[in-house]
Amino acid sequence: MSGEPSGTAAPTTPAAPARSLRTGQRCEVWVADAATGERELLFTTHDRLLEAPNWTLDGAALVLNGDGSLWMLDLADRRLDRVPLAGIAALNNDHVLDPDGGHIYLSAADGHIHRASLRGGRPTRVTADDGWSHFLHGVSPDGGTLAYVGIEDGDFSRPGRLMTMPADGGMPTPLDTGTGHCDGPEYSPDGHWLYLNTEAFTPDPGHAQLARIRPDGSGFERLLDSRTVDWFPHLSPDGRLATYLRFPAGTRGHPADLDVELVVVATDDWTTPVHTFALFGGQGTLNVNSWAPTSDRFAYVAYPLDAAALQR
Repeated sequence: MSGEPSGTAAPTTPAAPARSLRTGQRCEVWVADAATGERELLFTTHDRLLEAPNWTLDGAALVLNGDGSLWMLDLADRRLDRVPLAGIAALNNDHVLDPDGGHIYLSAADGHIHRASLRGGRPTRVTADDGWSHFLHGVSPDGGTLAYVGIEDGDFSRPGRLMTMPADGGMPTPLDTGTGHCDGPEYSPDGHWLYLNTEAFTPDPGHAQLARIRPDGSGFERLLDSRTVDWFPHLSPDGRLATYLRFPAGTRGHPADLDVELVVVATDDWTTPVHTFALFGGQGTLNVNSWAPTSDRFAYVAYPLDAAALQR
């Protein structure tokens, strides 16, 4: 979820302006090999803060948000093009591809979820005017159901709640994950689980941990007991591996501009990292699933500062 508070963090509204780079900061889009851990710097810009890469189902491009718009980064020629969307509020970094490969679901500054063509055009809103703010994170493998985080009355002092709803609109269903804030609910490739992070397992403010729950609300369980603050578990399409973002202990929410770690694990052993990548980032680095359709690579974004900026 983009910009939500956790614990006693300062409230942020869905209408907050799109993020931008600091003076002396650059945006780097990376691709990592899941087997070897080798990384390739794919794209760098000092002009635009890009976030949250999705990998298109044909493997040809990454889809990112930046400046409130949607962008396509072609992997062959590394060209960045804006997707021409009309009649939609500024986008945040909660966007997930429709399993049909030609559409994408988007969360926007109006607090709603929309469905759009990757070719552009006018999106269709799918959430109702129910007084809640809606932050998309998951689409079921059959494309029929969305999983999102709801904020009641748009009041960001309240914890986010796990909700599901029909993808074409309709009544939402709440799933009970306890009293703490939850975020990032994403379907497993077989559709049998929703993976998420939650503060339900500890009284420590903001101490998010990784968990999963069945789409019918049963089987809620913790995946990893750690001292770090762990966010956004993303399973590879073959279900064998997962990535997540590790924030320092004591972090509240998932803020920007921190020294964080991107962790790769096997889904049958969340306690033993396969790879760990240190980077400067956080918010925007790994908010959505960024695995390649072949499960052999994943993308992420870093936001390093130059030496002069670090000394300010």
